[in-house]
Amino acid sequence: MEKARDFIFKIFKLLMRPEMRILPGQLAFFLVMTIIPLVAVIATMAAALSISTETIRVAISSSVPDEIATIINSIISGNGINFNIIIFYFSAFLLASNGTYSMINISNEIYKVKPNTIIKRRIKAIIMTFILVGLFLFLIAVPVFGTNIFDILKQIAGDGKIVIIIQNILHILKYPIILLILFFNIDLMYVLSPDEEIPTKTTTKGAIFTSIGWILSTEIFAFYIEKFTQYDLFYGSISNILILLLWVYLLSYIFVLGMVINAGNYKLNKNL
Repeated sequence: MEKARDFIFKIFKLLMRPEMRILPGQLAFFLVMTIIPLVAVIATMAAALSISTETIRVAISSSVPDEIATIINSIISGNGINFNIIIFYFSAFLLASNGTYSMINISNEIYKVKPNTIIKRRIKAIIMTFILVGLFLFLIAVPVFGTNIFDILKQIAGDGKIVIIIQNILHILKYPIILLILFFNIDLMYVLSPDEEIPTKTTTKGAIFTSIGWILSTEIFAFYIEKFTQYDLFYGSISNILILLLWVYLLSYIFVLGMVINAGNYKLNKNL
C-alpha cells in the first residue's frame, strides 16, 4: 500500500512540472513533420516487398480516422525505385528521425539525465526510426501475406474444414497479436529513449498504458469526429489538417504520460 502511494505521488509530482505543458506539444509537432517522409519511406519499402499501393491505403484507412487517412493516402505514390528516389528517401528518412530524436530529448528531460552528444542521439534516433518503419510494415504486411498463405492452402487442400478453422482462429488472434506487437515496440522505444540505461521492468506499465490508450483514444476520437464535430464549417479545406494535428497531439500526450509512469516507476525502484 505504501509503495503504491509513493508511486502515485512520484507520478503526480512529475505531472506538475512546468515542462509537462510543453513536452506533448513539442513531440506532436515533430511527429507531424515526420509523417510525410515516414509514409513515403514505408510506401517505397512496401512496394519493394510487392505490396500494392492500394493495400497500403486500405491498411491505413482501417487504422486511423477517415479524415487523417485521406491526408496520409494522398502522400502515397506507386513510383519505382531509382537513384533520385533513393537520394530523396534517404533525406526523408533523416527528416523522419526528428520525431524519434524528439522522444530522446523529452525522455532525458523527464528522467533528468545528462544527454549524450548530438551525434550519438541522432544515430539512436535513426535506429528508433527503423523500428517504427518495421512496425508499420509489419502491420501492413501481415494481412497481405496471411491472405496469400490461405489462398495457397485452399488451392492445395480445397475448402476443407481444417483450413477454415485455422483461418477463423487466426482472424480472432489477429488483433491480440497486433496489440502485442504494438506493446513490444512502444516498450522498446521507452527503453531506448533515455540516454541512461533503463531496466525493461520499469517500462512495462507505461507501455501497457500507451498501447491500450492509443487504440482506445483513436477509436473514441474517430467516433467523436464523425458524430459530434463539424470542423469543415469553421476551417473549410484545412479541417483535415486540423484533425490530423489534434489526433497526433492526443497520441503524443498519451505517449508522454506513459513515459511519466515509467519515470515514476524507475525512480521508485531506484530508491529501494
